[in-house]
Amino acid sequence: MSREPNNDIFMREAIRLAGKGRGWTSPNPMVGAVVVQQGVIVGRGYHERVGGLHAEANALREAGAGAAGGVLYVTLEPCHHHGRTPPCTQAVVTSGVSRVVIGMADPNPHVQGGGADYLRSRGIIVEMGILERDCRLLNQAFIKHSTTGLPLVTLKAASTLDGRIAARSGDSRWISNERSRRFVHRLRAGSDAVLIGIQTALADDPQLTARLRRPCRQPVRIVLDSMLRLSPTSQLALTARKVPVWVACSQAAPRQKEKILGEAGVEVLRLPTDEGRIDLSLLLKECGRRHLTSLLVEGGGGVLGDFLEERLADAFYLFYAPKILGDPDAVPMVRGRPRNSIAEALPVYDLKARSVGNDIMISGRLREAVY
Repeated sequence: MSREPNNDIFMREAIRLAGKGRGWTSPNPMVGAVVVQQGVIVGRGYHERVGGLHAEANALREAGAGAAGGVLYVTLEPCHHHGRTPPCTQAVVTSGVSRVVIGMADPNPHVQGGGADYLRSRGIIVEMGILERDCRLLNQAFIKHSTTGLPLVTLKAASTLDGRIAARSGDSRWISNERSRRFVHRLRAGSDAVLIGIQTALADDPQLTARLRRPCRQPVRIVLDSMLRLSPTSQLALTARKVPVWVACSQAAPRQKEKILGEAGVEVLRLPTDEGRIDLSLLLKECGRRHLTSLLVEGGGGVLGDFLEERLADAFYLFYAPKILGDPDAVPMVRGRPRNSIAEALPVYDLKARSVGNDIMISGRLREAVY
């Protein structure tokens, strides 16, 4: 099948629309769709939130009778199964479109290909794989969770140019500038959960909420706290009944402290430990079981080091401020095991750098393949 020259243009518009659902659709994917009639977009739609109409239904509803004989562009293969809403394939067939252009196949191994095959069986021309990599990057969290049962793990840190996230006293406010901090709030709003270690919780007493000018969904807040040192008067505990807080601890943590935190609304997860450290693999499995598809890890250095050491991280955002501490006893960005050669360094992929005010943000992936 020949590739239409305008396919990329219309699919990019569908991808743009899909991104408007970021933070609202999980555990469902972000999906965008446009209906095109004789080279003109007559309908736009995206999946706005869990339980709401899917992108195809919204776009076809806007197009109305204009969809007949037209082309539907959609970032993800239309569903052909009953969920909270009817199958999108039925709406597509009823609309009378003659061709459907799909960015990527549904990654769910139980339904993959079913939607496209059904549309073909009803005489609709189906073209797959238009801007597929971009569509997959958009929904890495959904894809990873669908195929592995685990959340996508993204690391975040802000440091001085010499790689220090706090002074030797523990003071870290503020390394990055206000624009960088606003960006981090957007990252939180787009994540199902945010995680820190107990040292960060004790030193900074953070809220870990997403504070934006627009309405946003709040992430679950997770603290690695093997012996339940989190104070019931901390910002996290005091707000636990408004925004969920989970504390992952060891089996040896005091039961009385669990009771006190529980009375504040904090959920305590007892997990196995290795040399006093929480088993992160089991924690990620528990997050996935609870339908968390994305996890933002904000530190500190030991926590970031553990996720890197165990190869559990998928991506990262590092903010470098135009400051130098020059103190060997200041807190490093990452604390991990000693490495004897550069050959042991972890490779990164799709590295990008951009200015955020006078900070530099470097982002990338820790896995070569895109989920």
